[in-house]
Amino acid sequence: MPPHPETWLRVTEAGLYCEPGGFFVDPTRPVDRAIITHGHSDHARPGHAHVLATPETLAIMRERMGEDRAGTTQQALGYGEALTVNGVRVWLRPAGHVLGSAQVCLEWQGSRAVVSGDYKRRHDPTCPPFEPERCDVFVTEATFALPVFRHPPAAQEIGRLLASLALFPDRTHVIGCYALGKAQRLIALLREAGWDAPIPIHGALQRLCTLYETLGVPLGPLVPATVATKDKLAGTIVLAPPSAIADRWARRLNDPVPCLASGWMRVRQRAKQGGVELPMVISDHADWPELLETCTEVEASEVWITHGREEALIHALGQQGIRGRALHLVGRGEEDAE
Repeated sequence: MPPHPETWLRVTEAGLYCEPGGFFVDPTRPVDRAIITHGHSDHARPGHAHVLATPETLAIMRERMGEDRAGTTQQALGYGEALTVNGVRVWLRPAGHVLGSAQVCLEWQGSRAVVSGDYKRRHDPTCPPFEPERCDVFVTEATFALPVFRHPPAAQEIGRLLASLALFPDRTHVIGCYALGKAQRLIALLREAGWDAPIPIHGALQRLCTLYETLGVPLGPLVPATVATKDKLAGTIVLAPPSAIADRWARRLNDPVPCLASGWMRVRQRAKQGGVELPMVISDHADWPELLETCTEVEASEVWITHGREEALIHALGQQGIRGRALHLVGRGEEDAE
């Protein structure tokens, strides 16, 4: 009989550890061997000796951390390719979260676990879609694991933005969005909606947008928001980090309409507290129905939850005959394209 994953995959102070393989998945402190699911800083930390990830995630880590901090030795593994580490078979599947994001699939002595990292099930022109992988234990996030979180189609939210722009053609719509993943997805969604004008962006977004294009993701014409005068920015869509839309930086814009793209914009109080005039419910995480559907789709008898609303998800899974377990991993959700 295959060993249960809890006998060879355990939580330590450094994070989730595969004991027979001798490696961690998304460790929170420097370790000898790490497999990284994606490039957000709450999953990809500096200082590991040996790092394995998709080629895109390794490129993102080098861009954000520097070559010397993204792993002393870096090993790229493409989606669907497999290798064996001390008897543990390892392969990666797309997670659909950001460019390069991957689920880490592990199999040892006939027992299979999938560590999904962060993931979404919605359309994203900038990265491959999530691919479910059958397993005995599925390790999932639970960022939006409450019934209230049901994300509308992203195209619908882009339509609301363009309608607001038509209604207020002299105002600058500035969208707060995270630099990795969310910014590039918004740009690509705007291009799909027919917005072909140059998009002014905050300097903090430039490097990763350039990297995305280098990695084969076309974004169209982008210009620095800082070089344009107020009148030149009237009627435009500007992208900036969430912190910038409410500080002195935004004063250079022409009568700005503060927008924020996040799954949290489903909660009106959050939008109100942040001074957001146009909340856009565009998330890079699975919503409540998608979390439940995914856990069913992978046919796992157990689901382990890394962070988020564990209690609600455990209860709902239990009603489907699936055992849920909270791992209480620390340091998750600190920097994320939500």
